[in-house]
Amino acid sequence: MALSASLLQLQPSSQKKKTAVSRSWVLLDHHGKPTVLDADKHAIMRLVKIHARDLRILDPLLSYPSTIFGRDKVIHIKAIITADEVFLRDPTDDDVVPIVEELRRRLPKVSASREGRGEEETCAQDGEGGDENEFPFEIRALEVLFEAICSFLDARTRELETAAYPALDELTSKISSRNLDRVRKLKCAMTRLTSRVQKIRDELENLLDDDDDMADLYLSRKSTVSSSPTSSSDAPKWLYGSPNTGSRIHKSSRASGTTVQREDDVEELEMLLEANFMQIDGTLNKLATV
Repeated sequence: MALSASLLQLQPSSQKKKTAVSRSWVLLDHHGKPTVLDADKHAIMRLVKIHARDLRILDPLLSYPSTIFGRDKVIHIKAIITADEVFLRDPTDDDVVPIVEELRRRLPKVSASREGRGEEETCAQDGEGGDENEFPFEIRALEVLFEAICSFLDARTRELETAAYPALDELTSKISSRNLDRVRKLKCAMTRLTSRVQKIRDELENLLDDDDDMADLYLSRKSTVSSSPTSSSDAPKWLYGSPNTGSRIHKSSRASGTTVQREDDVEELEMLLEANFMQIDGTLNKLATV
């Protein structure tokens, strides 16, 4: 991992910004290439062009964070996804390192990794890995992060189950202050873990209930439309002003194509998110039965 020299130019010079805390990030581009950054929140805001209020949810130093994600150690993954980059906090953390490796493996398009291979071999493998090509960069990144979070919480739940049942059996056979204290600590741990799992489940459920929110996750689609030479700002005047039937059909066809693409995007993303939802819902059910 190389240290980005560009961040040296982004360090705040004003007295007000000198108090900002510099933190370690790793940036992964669309090739999956990682770059380690030491940057404060002002530098990150300039890099990804977001407002301070949007970055608050990633700051564990706030006395009164706006959401549960702002509390340190509540969720071990703190990331920012753009249309062509992923910024991940604390890249050397033991729980984050495997996620970085998985992003490096899955962010590059399958077609890019097949360059130089024979056409026959490529076609033969399309049935195995072709599905990964269907999702744009930001959705592939989101898939990795959701899988990592759900798997992490499921693993913590299994660890808690392993510790809880013997502790309860021991308390049943012998009531003592030591056994009571052990069960009390496990109960507190279960309450905290349940809160974390419930939060992820609720967020996934809210996302699945809103097609517009799911469509908005396709950042590259929006950037492509906004930069397209056929966008409304650059379209010829005759396309809108002419009463010609052909022009109206052309506009209707283009709008219909966009709608179909949007519906396909939402349907594919819904299938992906439902798999994560089923996993996290199963984890919550496990906790409810402990």
